Amino acid sequence: MRVDEVMEVMGISKPYAYKIIAEMNEKLKKTGCITIGGRIDRKYFYEQFYGTRNQDKKED
Repeated sequence: MRVDEVMEVMGISKPYAYKIIAEMNEKLKKTGCITIGGRIDRKYFYEQFYGTRNQDKKED
């Protein structure tokens, strides 16, 4: 997921979305994962925020 999608899903500002992504990426780095700044794995995002393993993309 990119920052714009995190902003939309959570209803937050761009700077705050970057902060959330950075914090999540730090957690992933501690487990040995390689991360990309400004992006977060979709599955990991939904597991961390909603406690779900499978989340369908919002369809409007």
